[in-house]
Amino acid sequence: MWHNARLLNLIASTLYVLVALMALAAGLLWLAQRPVFAITHVDVSGLDGAVLRHVNAPSVRTNALGKLNGNFFTLDLNAARQVFESVPWVRRASVRREWPNGLAVEVEEHEALGTWGGADSGRLINTYGEVFVANTAEAEEDAQLLALEGPTDSEEDVVEKLETMREWFKPLQAEPLAVSLSARYAWRAKLSNGMVVELGREQNEEDRAAMEQRVKRFVAAWPEVTRQWGKQVEYADLRYPNGFAIRAANIRFLTDAQVAAAAKAKASPAKAGTTNSSNPNNTTRLKSKNAEKSR
Repeated sequence: MWHNARLLNLIASTLYVLVALMALAAGLLWLAQRPVFAITHVDVSGLDGAVLRHVNAPSVRTNALGKLNGNFFTLDLNAARQVFESVPWVRRASVRREWPNGLAVEVEEHEALGTWGGADSGRLINTYGEVFVANTAEAEEDAQLLALEGPTDSEEDVVEKLETMREWFKPLQAEPLAVSLSARYAWRAKLSNGMVVELGREQNEEDRAAMEQRVKRFVAAWPEVTRQWGKQVEYADLRYPNGFAIRAANIRFLTDAQVAAAAKAKASPAKAGTTNSSNPNNTTRLKSKNAEKSR
């Protein structure tokens, strides 16, 4: 009998404790669901004290608060971070709770480098080679946007090549304003001096080394090129293994068909005068593309 009574008391005490815990949990759940703990305040600052140019608290609240699920106690911070990173101009976000109904959000903004896929694409690319969508006019307030493009998943390669080209063409006192990579992995750049440069294909390290050597050869020959043809070089084709071709602004080059037609006209006295009178002095006849101006 004594043992049975002791057992009954233990069971009763355990039940009392369980009921108390359940009541406490229900009370806490009820309390946690009170409107006072709903997220209504968001404090936004730059990551590591950085000054924010494009992101502010009102824009964050407008874009993010309606997408948050939960209150101060139930909010999933990882999900909240993803919501804040979907706000225009936010590259990375760090989120923590602020008692009793707020969030402290530190953000890193995108640093726009240029447009991606054309000026009308609506897409920008940052200095990390990441594509994002934001107001292009806002980006242009910070600096001149470069024009970058390439196949899908080539964004980082294009940004890396841009930095390489900056070093390549520094002796020319020019830098790339546009860099494109074609579907066949051929590179083209437009420089700040107005010249378009064809660099050729690059699919492996051997191609990369050969391209660098062709660029170095062109840069080394640049003083002689400008001495003969002036600085208004519109186009340079560096795809040739043993030289390069250029087109200057003050020279018009004839195609093979035009050269053949001119030669035929010259053979006929009756037509020669017509050809000569219509041919400007600044026209240079070349027998082939390779002869535009090779060195």
